[in-house]
Amino acid sequence: MKFLTTLDRDEDGLWVAECPSIPGCVSQGARREEALINIREAIELCLEVRSDLGMPLTVETQQVEVFA
Repeated sequence: MKFLTTLDRDEDGLWVAECPSIPGCVSQGARREEALINIREAIELCLEVRSDLGMPLTVETQQVEVFA
């Protein structure tokens, strides 16, 4: 399975990775590559927990266009 993730830097310079289609699925790393490795592991664990609890694996995400 493939998931869209976001990457951002926090105020301490850490890379924060999030998977928007899995609520609460967030990880971080000192380097960008480390954050990406960590979010992959977090996604696997979140999917396992959601499955064990009988929850939907993901929530719907959608792009919207905004004219500013």
